[in-house]
Amino acid sequence: MNTPVVARTIALGIEYDGSLFSGWQRQQSVPSVQAALEMALSQVANHPVEVCCAGRTDAGVHAVGQVVHFNTQALRSLRAWIYGTNTHLPATVRVLWASEVDPDFDARRSASSRTYHYFIYNSPIRPALLNRQVTWCYRALSVEAMHEAAQQWLGEHDFSSFRAAECQSRSPVRRLIHTSVERNGLVLRFSVTANAFLHHMVRNMVGVLLEIGAGRRPVHWSKEVLEARARVKAGMTASPNGLYLVSVSYPDKFGLAEYLDSGLEKKSGPWFFY
Repeated sequence: MNTPVVARTIALGIEYDGSLFSGWQRQQSVPSVQAALEMALSQVANHPVEVCCAGRTDAGVHAVGQVVHFNTQALRSLRAWIYGTNTHLPATVRVLWASEVDPDFDARRSASSRTYHYFIYNSPIRPALLNRQVTWCYRALSVEAMHEAAQQWLGEHDFSSFRAAECQSRSPVRRLIHTSVERNGLVLRFSVTANAFLHHMVRNMVGVLLEIGAGRRPVHWSKEVLEARARVKAGMTASPNGLYLVSVSYPDKFGLAEYLDSGLEKKSGPWFFY
């Protein structure tokens, strides 16, 4: 009698440069991170694989801490899921770690929080080497004003003013756990952690902070925009180039802490400028 093969659930940590992709989500006729990853995993598993991610990043957005899961009946070592998959991926996408998890694990629904960092290159001269890794702002920016403005968003609020018109989320309510703006030389970093994010939420927040940092709006404008609950009251949507999904947290019961913590030295963003 043949022993039935039991499906396994595998979680992966992924990093990618989103510059040449039309976002995370699989789409027809355009390159996506999801399609590239699924094609590579299918080669290793020897059957079609579909993955679910923690955060569906937009076109041009990067990640150093994306988490995905998939189900498979293929018997492969964790090493094979990492190194075997990487051999089939483009150079701009890499699997960092793999772990077998309980069948009830879901990369998106099981997540407790997500952290994004947004990098702004603040100089009169546009950078030659970091064009697709940062957003350039030639106006002098006040880090202190931007940091103070960002604190107005902490807590649970209706973030309708910061959601894209095409956002499909049922509720605009999100809970912000941490926000900060820091400077290291010419580079500013906006860090934000929340239970979840709306479509374009971080980029729309950055649009508000850039106006405040440049002195074009007062610090309290960030609270006014939030309380208006109307996208038209906010500023521009900032470029995707400077945005990174840096980490996702999960309850301890899933046993992923050692994997999520192993890359914390990278979670501040790209090593070459921060």
